Amino acid sequence: MKLFQQLLVAPAALGLLAPLAVVNSPAAHAADLNIDSVSDYAGSEEQVTSITQFSDVYPTDWAYQALASLIERYGCVAGYPNGTFRGNRAMTRYEAAALLNACLDRITEVTDELRRLIKEFEKELAIIRGRVDGLEARVGELEAAQFSTTTKLNGSTHWVIGAAKYHGAGKDAIAADSGATSFSYDLRLALDTSFTGKDLLRTRLRSGNMANIFGAAGPVGLFGQEYGVDTGNVVVIDRLFYSFPVGSEFTIVGGPVVRQDDMLPVWPSAYPSDMTMDFFTYAGAPGAYNLALGGGAGVYWQTDGGFSISTSYLSTNAGGGCPNANTGCANAGGLATDAAGSNATTQIAYAPDNWGVAAVYTKASGDNGVGVYGGNATPGAVDVAMSGVSNSYGLSVWWMPEESGWIPSISGGWGLTDIPSSNIAGVKSATTQSWYVGLEWSDVFLMGNSFGIAAGQPTFITDIDTGDDSDYVSGGGYAWEFFYKFQVTDNITVTPAVHYLSKPFPNQSSDNTTTGLSGLVKTTFKF
Repeated sequence: MKLFQQLLVAPAALGLLAPLAVVNSPAAHAADLNIDSVSDYAGSEEQVTSITQFSDVYPTDWAYQALASLIERYGCVAGYPNGTFRGNRAMTRYEAAALLNACLDRITEVTDELRRLIKEFEKELAIIRGRVDGLEARVGELEAAQFSTTTKLNGSTHWVIGAAKYHGAGKDAIAADSGATSFSYDLRLALDTSFTGKDLLRTRLRSGNMANIFGAAGPVGLFGQEYGVDTGNVVVIDRLFYSFPVGSEFTIVGGPVVRQDDMLPVWPSAYPSDMTMDFFTYAGAPGAYNLALGGGAGVYWQTDGGFSISTSYLSTNAGGGCPNANTGCANAGGLATDAAGSNATTQIAYAPDNWGVAAVYTKASGDNGVGVYGGNATPGAVDVAMSGVSNSYGLSVWWMPEESGWIPSISGGWGLTDIPSSNIAGVKSATTQSWYVGLEWSDVFLMGNSFGIAAGQPTFITDIDTGDDSDYVSGGGYAWEFFYKFQVTDNITVTPAVHYLSKPFPNQSSDNTTTGLSGLVKTTFKF
């Protein structure tokens, strides 16, 4: 037996024996030793295989587990011929030597068997050892070459081919600026860093050329895509924020480039799983969920039961140093100044496992450029929203089936925006509204594929205080979306989609209405 094996076993056996009273005094005489008991113990053939064979050993005994380990692992403990262990009796050095010798002999047998097995599988063990050494070398190379031990890179890119067609009285005015088939892209690279395992520092780089993949601005902006951005093919930083927990239920989020939804504990919709038409990604309330981007911070409280409350503030021009509006300074803005593009949001939500409901309020400085835009509102609704400070409200609900099948997930939302004081000549105040319903079936035809359909009314004016509102209020049009997502691989999806606008110009009469139909194919790569 190797020396280190003996050293491992000896403490185990002696650990059991040490607390017992061992006759080892220098003054002890041979007459004091019970030689008969030693002979009974050492020569006993009552070898036990289970501690339960001892009639005088009980689970409540302090050394029960140690004795059980010696018996079951090494099988080297023998009792007295009468089936007892006599654990409370003083032990002589001879008895201790007999017990230790039996355990060492047993381990020698085990060691011999191990040597035989090692020799028999020597070639296989050498191969495994070589593979382990190779893996260690590769891990070492990766650690030496990795970008950071705390940062991970996640990327995605969308390639889109699409076109739009218009019909009705206004098509000629639009046709000159639209109708071509376009091929554009969006690229996102997110660097996610965690220092504690619970916090997150996100830095996201973005580039794209999706100014408007369907051509003209104005009403055609309603065909805008959620994932689209136009940076002129220049890489920009469109996220830079840090979030960290405070206790078990609070989280603080903030940074110089943070978006409104980054500071929300809940996004109140299950639709859609693959983003296409922009309007249908705002939970039915584009005024309240305007996704403003800027510098600011927020805090939210979220319980394990699904209840949450959040509040946040940001300024879209937080980097500006000039606090006064309408003075002509080039760097107007700052935090909570007259020139700031302020956006303050408070959300209350309840979201258990597969359903939820959320209410939200947002106060935005529309006169400083914060609020809805042409991708989710009619031209008139955009004008009034940007004409003064707005108060926006939203209510959203959603439900998802526990298993995929014939029953789809259902999402719905409604939004209202009030502009109590407008700077548009002749307009004192205005109100806009919007709503949507989205259905999505998962695992359609094949696992991972999904089909979605949505309908609603993009933000339109429902009330305006002016002497002549005919240019603004005549009801809003409807928007429809159909898409099917092919899950080609875990990292590649292909999504064809069709969109329809029934009345992008709300002031047109029913017999003089322009309609629009668009189609696209989006391919997404994630890496």
